[in-house]
Amino acid sequence: MTCPIHADREVRVASAPGAAITGRFITFERTEGCGKSTQLQLLADRLRVDGVPVVVLREPGGTPIGEEIRHTLQHSHRNQAMTPETELLLINASRAQLVREIIRPALAQGRVVLCDRFYDSTIAYQGHGRGLDLAQVRQVIDFAVGSTHPHITLLLRVPVQVGEARRQQRPGGATVRDRMEEAGDQFFTAVVEGFDRIAAADPDRIRVIDATRSIPEVAAAVWNVVRPDLSGDEQPR
Repeated sequence: MTCPIHADREVRVASAPGAAITGRFITFERTEGCGKSTQLQLLADRLRVDGVPVVVLREPGGTPIGEEIRHTLQHSHRNQAMTPETELLLINASRAQLVREIIRPALAQGRVVLCDRFYDSTIAYQGHGRGLDLAQVRQVIDFAVGSTHPHITLLLRVPVQVGEARRQQRPGGATVRDRMEEAGDQFFTAVVEGFDRIAAADPDRIRVIDATRSIPEVAAAVWNVVRPDLSGDEQPR
């Protein structure tokens, strides 16, 4: 089951002289340590240089309400008893607010929206990782997002071991508590397999990028995917 692409979400935006840019919703996905936050920021910087209006978001979070939910989900020391069902509903509560408060208005204004995670993470983490019924997970997502779906999702693929090693190298990476990162290897293996299944089921939207390469090489690969889409000259896959 894949979410449809809705043409009514496409709006024109101003850009560099002579450029034909379409306001788009682009998401970055995968497990921690894949480099998605770095690559999202590099893409945002490159688009801004070209005069493209960009909105940068993260999930869960992105709004005052969403950031409160993020703290409860990930960092609070009172969340140890949280069930997978509660986790699913809280994440989508944050998402519902983000879609209506930020994403839809930004797209209506002709902006390019870049989001660090969206509903593919929920399917991978809460569906495949936590073992919740996938049909029910998608029903909750559908209620939260309505007709708002990414145009492009960039899946930055790295082995679990590589991602974990990168995460440990971050400043404070081993000391800042993150409840989602406390799960064991079996959980993250299931999450990675979930992402792979999601990508295989929706290859037109989800573009898989080898993120084991250097930061500049990955950034070039991201740009090679995004540029044709934004300029309207994307070739059939």
